[in-house]
Amino acid sequence: MKPAVVWPDGRRFAFSIFDDPDSQTWEAGQAVYALLQDLGFRTTKGVWPLGPIREPSDHGLTCAAPGYADWIRKLIEAGFEIGYHCATSHTCSREESLQGLERFHELFGEYPKTAANHYFCSENLYWGDQRLSGSREAIYNALTRYKEKDRYFGCQASHPLFWGDLARERITYMRNFAFSDANCFKSCPFLPYHDPARPFVNFWYSAAEGSSFANFRRTLTDAAIDRLEQEAGLCLMYVHFGHRFYENGRLQPEFRRIMEAIARRNGWFAPVGTILDYIRAQRGDHRISDAERAGLEWRWLRHKIRFGTA
Repeated sequence: MKPAVVWPDGRRFAFSIFDDPDSQTWEAGQAVYALLQDLGFRTTKGVWPLGPIREPSDHGLTCAAPGYADWIRKLIEAGFEIGYHCATSHTCSREESLQGLERFHELFGEYPKTAANHYFCSENLYWGDQRLSGSREAIYNALTRYKEKDRYFGCQASHPLFWGDLARERITYMRNFAFSDANCFKSCPFLPYHDPARPFVNFWYSAAEGSSFANFRRTLTDAAIDRLEQEAGLCLMYVHFGHRFYENGRLQPEFRRIMEAIARRNGWFAPVGTILDYIRAQRGDHRISDAERAGLEWRWLRHKIRFGTA
């Protein structure tokens, strides 16, 4: 078991969000981030640095939309972190992935520290059945009716979609498994970790499930928030703020209530990359063992069987 983390400045727990840009409109994004900023949260917003080159998989805004990159830079000035969600919202070649990373650097002055795969993109890194090992891979393929088998090529050096070496050079942290427990240390006590079986990712981290508003509300119950503080835990929410957090011209009242309830507590509300850097500084870098990997993968399979989420 990894030693407990002592959070900075006497904080009792840490909380952040990685927000994938899927389905997010301009109005929804501005409303969400205005609330987060007002409440003192500084989180991570994923972006697509390139506009669609071919038919997009999603209508969420990209950095090619007029004024969008300027708004993102204002978030950076306010203390938010910007993450990478693939080059754009459809499958990209190696050359296009490189363009996406360089465009990110051009727009924001640095390469992304944190990233998350976009479900649709076939250049995803270690995705689908590649997320699992041994018998867990076979079980996953049976559960998904083999729809996720041999679909992703970002780590296959001989394939035109390969960009694993570019990711390893430029990106520090990649999101992997999401769980229903708000305290990510309960699901993955050794995060962030390096997996030598998946060498093109420097460090992986697990997240708390919040891919839709319904999932977010289910994970962040009042009791779960109480436990998070009591356990001196870590919550890194996996979120799509474009999935019904904002409807009919307003934020969901329950979303506002949950965030206000967390903000009243003695938590550290920093971006994902900042928190993961802090954990590594406290505990050192962790190389996952075969036994740890097996336990993590079994936990995620049980979660997927129960909830069917990422």
